[in-house]
Amino acid sequence: MLIVEHLHLTRYTMGLFPFFYDKHLWTKALEEDGEVVVKQSPMDIIEQSCLYYGASLRGRKDGSKHIIGTSHKAPIAVEPTNEIFFFPTISPTNPQCIWLSHLHIRHHEHVQGGKTRITFSNGTSVEICISHHSFVNQLHRTAQLRTKMSERIEARERKMMYLLYLREREWS
Repeated sequence: MLIVEHLHLTRYTMGLFPFFYDKHLWTKALEEDGEVVVKQSPMDIIEQSCLYYGASLRGRKDGSKHIIGTSHKAPIAVEPTNEIFFFPTISPTNPQCIWLSHLHIRHHEHVQGGKTRITFSNGTSVEICISHHSFVNQLHRTAQLRTKMSERIEARERKMMYLLYLREREWS
């Protein structure tokens, strides 16, 4: 298993799972092609990834609140043009919080004991301690954010294409 100091989220990151090692909070990052142990907390990875893609975590949270009206356990558009949207399973201030990529959730089902089994895009399954109802709510919030942001990005692109078309007609 690969152990690294830092990790930036990509389209290939499926989830961030916290664990304690030698009294430090580390992360097991589940990637499409395997696992990576990161010597950072999941929250630090989310925060550093937002900065890597040019925005602060605070700005991403404010954007989520503005777009979908959610501030409690809000999904984060880490990098919307590459569809990197993550959502927390519980309060992000809780060290046991798992972060999941919306892009990679393929199937989910209720498991006894208030748990949920998730199957990712690569076929890997995990059971997490979150009620199925709460998980579905988080999944839907993230889908709503993802859809609205995609619509805005597409609208901007259509407007630019139209303006280019008008400019081209002027020159003809």
